[in-house]
Amino acid sequence: MRKINLEEVRNFISKQTPETKIYLGCDSERFRLNEVWYADYITAVVVHINGNNGCKLFGQIDRERDYDQKIDRPRYRLMNEVYKASEMYLKLADVLEDRHVEVHLDINPNEMHGSSCVIQEAIGYIRGTCNVIPLVKPHAWAATHAADRFKYAVAA
Repeated sequence: MRKINLEEVRNFISKQTPETKIYLGCDSERFRLNEVWYADYITAVVVHINGNNGCKLFGQIDRERDYDQKIDRPRYRLMNEVYKASEMYLKLADVLEDRHVEVHLDINPNEMHGSSCVIQEAIGYIRGTCNVIPLVKPHAWAATHAADRFKYAVAA
């Protein structure tokens, strides 16, 4: 799949002003291949230059086996998204200091949606590992729109 060049991201962020904002998110897409379920995980890093001058989008795509048994409550896949967003935060932590950073999770807190099954553990995990209160739907645009944009830009 496609891996992010962490040095390129670090260098780009380091060259920006302290007003630059960073948004991290991860989304996934489940599919079947040769009778086996997989998921593509798209991790996005959005660098909002000076907080008001446009953005640079970095990302990566990882393909992994999906072991969820309940399609309508995809606990395993959703928590993998959370782990990947957290992992990206930790890999970039040294250049994120003293900047506005948000972690976006593609989870809907409304109990009518299947993703709500992991809301508390997902928020707790990000708070514990990143020391950031994550944003969830409908405010988690880096996990929904930016990750999708990256995936389709790579496919084109």
